[in-house]
Amino acid sequence: MSEEQSLLEFPCQFAIKVMGRTSPDLDVLVVEIVRRHSPDLREGAVTSRPSKAGNYTAITVIIDASSREQLDAIYRDLTASPHILMAL
Repeated sequence: MSEEQSLLEFPCQFAIKVMGRTSPDLDVLVVEIVRRHSPDLREGAVTSRPSKAGNYTAITVIIDASSREQLDAIYRDLTASPHILMAL
């Protein structure tokens, strides 16, 4: 989909949602990956929530997205990590 066809208007705030198995380093890993493409994360941009049984953690990172290409690169890097089960 080209940027002209996108439903998003850039720049915009965009929430990236990630799920992985709970580990002490999962938040750090997700932030490192996102910061490669969006180095200026704001204070409070990252939130996490464990699943009911605590086996999985959902992490949300809100970024200032500048383009569709930036978002695509973030999702490619997130889904390439073996520690991340899903990225939305």
